[in-house]
Amino acid sequence: MRKRNLVILTGAGISAESGVPTFRAADGLWLGHRVEDVATPEAFERDPALVQDFYNKRRRQLTTVHPNAAHRALAELAARWEGDFLLVTQNVDDLHDRAHAETPAAAGFELIHMHGDLRKARCTASGVVCDWPGDLEPAHASPHHPAGRLRPHIVWFGEIPLEMDRIEQALSRCDLFLSIGTSGAVWPAAGFVQTARMAGARAVEINLEPTAERRLFDEGVYGPASEILPKFLSAL
Repeated sequence: MRKRNLVILTGAGISAESGVPTFRAADGLWLGHRVEDVATPEAFERDPALVQDFYNKRRRQLTTVHPNAAHRALAELAARWEGDFLLVTQNVDDLHDRAHAETPAAAGFELIHMHGDLRKARCTASGVVCDWPGDLEPAHASPHHPAGRLRPHIVWFGEIPLEMDRIEQALSRCDLFLSIGTSGAVWPAAGFVQTARMAGARAVEINLEPTAERRLFDEGVYGPASEILPKFLSAL
């Protein structure tokens, strides 16, 4: 049997079950703040203390949450998948990373944090990314460039998501595309299903409830990800 290539997109819904709050609430605020105040390059230049404090709190919270059954099921799937396996997450938490670290995985496993990673920092002058589990100060000097500061390694509004070329290449040759726990409303991730379908892939939406883009998928599976995903993946 020909090996199948798999691309998976995950969103806030998969981590919400672990207790990670979604950044954007129904009122459009990011945990009580306007997007313009904490999630743009201009906000960082205008008020670095507020921006660093916002992400410091999110980073500290990671120590209080743990991977759930959905994260573990994806890690277990990676361990047995025989084709190419790319997991793309819109989440900036480390729950996929931890679940994968706890599970012996296939050599071909790849994970892309397209919107960045809370556990990392980036030099504003050189662009060098480094591990950073602790707090960042308002004007934290960069060890990578004398004129640089360290900022959260987060893709802010107005910035391009990470590793888009790799993602597009994988979508263009995938046989199966899974969209898990995401509303399908944020671009460019919202267009992934169309790219995959153009490549001839089967597309499955796995979410708490159908999204506005349900019509673009071949199949829909609905309910809490930690309950429905392990069963669905075990059949692949």
